[in-house]
Amino acid sequence: METNAIFPKGDKLTNGYFTGDAFLKVLLARDKNSDFLLGNVTFEPGGRTNWHTHPKGQVLIVIEGEGFYQEKGKPAQVIKKGDVINIPENTEHWHGASARTEMTHIAITHFKDDVNVVWLHPVSEQEYEEVNKP
Repeated sequence: METNAIFPKGDKLTNGYFTGDAFLKVLLARDKNSDFLLGNVTFEPGGRTNWHTHPKGQVLIVIEGEGFYQEKGKPAQVIKKGDVINIPENTEHWHGASARTEMTHIAITHFKDDVNVVWLHPVSEQEYEEVNKP
């Protein structure tokens, strides 16, 4: 049980766009005043997104733990509690927990028309192992 969590863990993501265990609690759905989705995403150790893009960008605010953010063709960067990642529109990337620690972030994902994410292929085991080397 998460006694120190700011927000509830939410529901397990079973849509096929994640490797390992990830959970989403929608904090604010898109409406007439907010053209974005605000969600609390928790990744258990080893949990991560597929490669993907956002037509209007995304902001991640890490609130617990440690993980990685990587843009295609660039080295992965360690992200930890207190980090803010501003992801440009249409930038291929992935993010998730390290192999050893859980990571939770708030995701602010903007819409372009009715699309806020374009899902691509999974992060390979080789790619993931490479960023987790000590």
